[in-house]
Amino acid sequence: MAEQGRTIEIRVKRQDGPEAAPYWQTFRIPWKPQHNVISALMEIRTNPVTVEGKRVPAPTYESSCLEEVCGSCAMLINGKPRMACTALVEQLDQPVTLEPMTKFPVQRDLIVDRGRMFEALKRVQAWIPIDGTYDLGPGPRMSPELQQVRYSLDRCITCGLCLQACPQVSRGNDFVGPAALGQSLLMLLHPTGQINRDERLEALMGPGGVADCGNAQNCAEVCPKEIPLTHAIGDLGRQTTLKWLRDMFLR
Repeated sequence: MAEQGRTIEIRVKRQDGPEAAPYWQTFRIPWKPQHNVISALMEIRTNPVTVEGKRVPAPTYESSCLEEVCGSCAMLINGKPRMACTALVEQLDQPVTLEPMTKFPVQRDLIVDRGRMFEALKRVQAWIPIDGTYDLGPGPRMSPELQQVRYSLDRCITCGLCLQACPQVSRGNDFVGPAALGQSLLMLLHPTGQINRDERLEALMGPGGVADCGNAQNCAEVCPKEIPLTHAIGDLGRQTTLKWLRDMFLR
């Protein structure tokens, strides 16, 4: 239940469209225990009135699962890249400041276009090329140890927090980013994924590939699924170096 007189103040950076200028609005809602950022935004939506008493369109945002699985509610919360569904308001300094991620184009308010991340997955061929038109029979066996490593990489929810935290990612460059690198190793560790190993490594050796990583390790710090991204990037660096040496001596 709400405590008498206690409130939560939410400051939202808003933008009415991709080309519109950003502006700030502040909202105040009654305090309730266990509010996360998404539930606080839902509360604002029921009565979108600013602290100045002006009724405005409710802030727009993305959310779905509310349990850190879909990856859609990633944003900057008090200046830090976080998942809004697991950020508890009572653990945050007020006013709680909400901003869209800056490494992606803003569509409206807190909603961004994560297209560059999915284009990066295409560039590094982060999939297993299997013809599904006929029964291939049982898949290749993998050791429990390899399964565990692949599972740790397979937990990616494409939230984009790793790209937001990475100092090498910017609107003006083509670095594929930590998410695509982690998924590249996931596919390289699959026995069937070895079929197009050379093509995948060549993509990683090109512009915007693994060599563009500055080893800041911010990606591993902010990843909500604790994916070993620095291990993946180091492994890819080793594999691409070995391929470069092999290709050089085979010329």
